[in-house]
Amino acid sequence: MNPINTLQGIVAPMDRANVDTDAIMPKQFLKSIRRSGFAANLFDEWRYLDHGEPGQDCSTRPLNPDFVLNQPRYAGCSILLARTNFGCGSSREHAPWALEQYGFRVLIAPSFADIFFQNCFKNGLLPIVLSESEVDWLFRHEAQHSPMQLQVDLPAQTVQTIDGSWRAQFEIDAFKKHCLLNGLDDVGLTLQQERQIRDFEAAHLARFPWLLQRLA
Repeated sequence: MNPINTLQGIVAPMDRANVDTDAIMPKQFLKSIRRSGFAANLFDEWRYLDHGEPGQDCSTRPLNPDFVLNQPRYAGCSILLARTNFGCGSSREHAPWALEQYGFRVLIAPSFADIFFQNCFKNGLLPIVLSESEVDWLFRHEAQHSPMQLQVDLPAQTVQTIDGSWRAQFEIDAFKKHCLLNGLDDVGLTLQQERQIRDFEAAHLARFPWLLQRLA
């Protein structure tokens, strides 16, 4: 998992509340058991004018010109600005996979659905909770200065405009912060104890050698 430290990026505004995971990653794309290839179908039903199916060549599909991610000024965006209860609905982990694979690293909203919020941290996304008034200000500012860029400093737990005229502090669990700063998912955390795991396995097999026959 790619670590996050500081980030400066273009903000894509999604001025909708209660964006659910079926909108982020529609159900027909959950058939894949791979953890790659989901970026093309992110927000599929809003992004395209036709109905998408797994394995379809998205490069030839008609785009919805009114959808935010299809507007040229937001090309290369890495910060998503959203409204309350982002990521509600079912707990599919494909939703943060698709957001991260598209290029988003930071999500900003007044609130997130709990399971989605936890899944973001496990997949290299930083979900930042700001107050309703702070998010309102960002939407207004973006409308006047589009495309807006923000600077995010995870060590300092701050987000601010490029000129420094606006700045906000955000809270984050210390353990989750450590994992994002060091690019550690659950597998990475486990592998930090690889030597101890191997030592335990060797000692356990020495104590119970008959297990080798079962493993053969």
